[in-house]
Amino acid sequence: MQESRPALAVDIGGTKLAVGLVEPAGRVLTWSQVPTPAGLDAEQLWRTLDALITNTLDGAEVGPDELAGCGCGCGGPMDWPSGVVSPLNIPAWRGFPLRSRLSERLPGITVRVHNDAICLVAGEHWRGAGRGRDNVLGVVVSTGVGGGLVLDGRLVAGASGNAGHIGHVVVDPDTGPECACGGRGCAEAIARGPALVTWAQAEGWRPDQKDATARELADDGALGHPVALAAMRRAGRALGIAIASATVLCDLEVVSVGGGLSQAGPLLFDPLEEFLRAHARLDYARTVSVVPAALGQSAGLVGAAALIFAADRYWAAD
Repeated sequence: MQESRPALAVDIGGTKLAVGLVEPAGRVLTWSQVPTPAGLDAEQLWRTLDALITNTLDGAEVGPDELAGCGCGCGGPMDWPSGVVSPLNIPAWRGFPLRSRLSERLPGITVRVHNDAICLVAGEHWRGAGRGRDNVLGVVVSTGVGGGLVLDGRLVAGASGNAGHIGHVVVDPDTGPECACGGRGCAEAIARGPALVTWAQAEGWRPDQKDATARELADDGALGHPVALAAMRRAGRALGIAIASATVLCDLEVVSVGGGLSQAGPLLFDPLEEFLRAHARLDYARTVSVVPAALGQSAGLVGAAALIFAADRYWAAD
């Protein structure tokens, strides 16, 4: 019997918490989001997510027993498939048992939790820019930089469920900034939104604005501000080098880039392409296509739903 019930989809990142209902064909029926609150402890953050789930279900007049399941993407790293999460960019959650808490909140239904960037690549491969291709990298560029891999048509989880974490490919080991992971010169340490803002302010862009954002930086870049343009080029360089390494290693066809910073458009993608092409020189690597996530900001929700509706390709546990 073909599934007709929607899935509850949850997308947890350092910038926003989003919850939606997604039908079996991948269409988002309804969704809502709130900024990821800062300064809360683990339980306060959980209650924020719980309230968002309640509001979404109540608004759609859907009960847990009317759901096909719940798929959730969360920033990493995490212990998988147990869904115990320790997102680098959500310090309130260290060893937080997210999957079990969602299962308690939604008794009687299947709950699956994976990395948010893995959900992006699942969504893009299932219903987005990677549809019809077998070898796809998904990249999220936002508060952090994450990634997920589909190879030979199936999601690659890796030994611990964290395969594809391109944000921690080292692109500048000698002079790059320290990274939250403990390394130096990771792509995330350079290209994530808050790091770009910090770098740009040190170079004279809005130096006294304490709440400056990467969106404002990109907007000023679009207006020709030289420091903002240099910051976006800095991000594009880091991402281009990291993607070149991944392309050569994995023989990729498509790289789909989503997350808030991807909305900067050519300011990010033009230098990314420049440095990708400068470093991916082998013949088979030159054919890779780098595109914005076709599903836009809903890619994570669609991918979370794919954990439920297309588990044969995107969920290797249970």
